[in-house]
Amino acid sequence: MKILVTGGGTGGHIYPALALIKRMKAMNDDIEFLYVGTERGLESTIVPNYSIPFKALKVEGFKRKLNFEGIKYNLKTIGYFIQSIRKSKKIIDEFSPDAVIGTGGYVSAPVCYAAAKKGIPTVIHEQNSVAGITNKFLARYVSAIAICFKDAENQFKGQENKIVFTGNPRAQEVADIQANDSLKTFGLNPKQPTVLIFGGSRGAAAINKTVIDHCHAFVEADYQVLFVTGREHYEDLSEEWKSSCGLEDEQSKVSIVPYIEDLPSVFASVSLVVSRSGATTLAELTALGVPSVLIPSPNVTEDHQTKNARSLSEAGAAELILEDELNSSKFIETVNRLMSDEGMRNDMAAKAKQLGVPDASDKIIHLLMTLMNG
Repeated sequence: MKILVTGGGTGGHIYPALALIKRMKAMNDDIEFLYVGTERGLESTIVPNYSIPFKALKVEGFKRKLNFEGIKYNLKTIGYFIQSIRKSKKIIDEFSPDAVIGTGGYVSAPVCYAAAKKGIPTVIHEQNSVAGITNKFLARYVSAIAICFKDAENQFKGQENKIVFTGNPRAQEVADIQANDSLKTFGLNPKQPTVLIFGGSRGAAAINKTVIDHCHAFVEADYQVLFVTGREHYEDLSEEWKSSCGLEDEQSKVSIVPYIEDLPSVFASVSLVVSRSGATTLAELTALGVPSVLIPSPNVTEDHQTKNARSLSEAGAAELILEDELNSSKFIETVNRLMSDEGMRNDMAAKAKQLGVPDASDKIIHLLMTLMNG
């Protein structure tokens, strides 16, 4: 069996694809995979590290601002798209896949379009509550649309019969992780209540500033804090913390780090997570059943992180704080309230677990097999 996987640009498109590949290989090591991504996206460096055959296309996104420069850029983008469809057809002919799955990003468009036009079973996977422009374009051509949020159902007008709720493959990859001693790595006590605060792999300036502004409250709190700054902010924030609240290593209850390689292991070991509300993060939190305070990034397409977060907050699995509320006392009051109420956290954890899809990869594999078997 041969499966062609495409998706790129951000980790939110790449890691679900890799999680699905990992699960399929575990079930049948004879499956051949080919990953098609962009030349410049993260996937061009991440995917080859997993020993997965990789081919690159030159694809660019469209500019939304339609001034002269924007129009000129978009005309060039259309040219790249037409060329990438031709190249996709050639790649498909050479690899001859039994099925194709696209996990989003601009590169999915030419590959999935070409595959669908050739009559190959083709699935697109939408991780967010608001469908991306690529998946909206592809919906009419592909065989099926896999979604992770019920809110996405109304995003594909006229194609509702193709929609299958599967969840995010990243959920299945982390679902079995148990509480562990990973906090020791950061000089913290695994047996003490702990809040993890992070703003994504690069950090989030607004969250970082708020944490620094409330450093005295965290130092005086009766819980531990693991604060992940993002690599590029670490040195400056460590200095700011030092000048505001003293040396970090004098405060054994607070640990400041630039980056954490294996976040799910830490998620499983803390009492509360404060973070952005990207699709992969929420898939992991719900699969593990972790209570959270979600601060959506306002700088994303169609404000999809706020809609992602609302799906948890409305179910009682998370608290939602908008970024423009961070300059109020709401942030520290919310964290302190939750960290002082274990019963409330346990209730949120149970509700988060109910939203989780711990067999997401298996659902997608079943969908692919059904399509391949006609």
